[in-house]
Amino acid sequence: MSKHIVLEGFMGSGKSTVGIRLSYKMAMTVVDTDKLIEREQHKTISDIFSEEGEEAFRQMETDCIGRLAEQNYSQIISLGGGVPMREQNREILKRLGMVVYLRAKPETIYARVKNDTSRPLLQCDDPLTRIRELMAQRGGIYEEAADVVIDTDERNIEQILTEIVREAGKRGIV
Repeated sequence: MSKHIVLEGFMGSGKSTVGIRLSYKMAMTVVDTDKLIEREQHKTISDIFSEEGEEAFRQMETDCIGRLAEQNYSQIISLGGGVPMREQNREILKRLGMVVYLRAKPETIYARVKNDTSRPLLQCDDPLTRIRELMAQRGGIYEEAADVVIDTDERNIEQILTEIVREAGKRGIV
């Protein structure tokens, strides 16, 4: 069975950035589930939400991680923020490998994503309040799914990478 490093967390928590940098540091490929779905569907996440609905997109996420779990090589997987919300997905994540929750404060998330119009869940009058609501719903579930929790607010990228590499070493992934 493959031993992936799986990065989870709220949108804007740094999953994509950490995934790319970690791939160089560990000489592993990285895949972003949102980007993979966009390529497969030939449309953006926003378009999928508006044309097919959130539930259709959530099923695409489940199908995507299910396929990744069947692969026989290790890689870094950056998840979309909603993936761990389905119990079925959390079961798949346990099979994938080491799940790392990149945790950040709502204010940090807001500062990172406030000008990003590609995030359908934040297209509302008060995005910071929406971020707080969603993080309150998701935080416990992210923690439940995680093998490792890293608070990113007070750490730079090198500190985050060092901690992930150390934890991967403990689990025989490196």
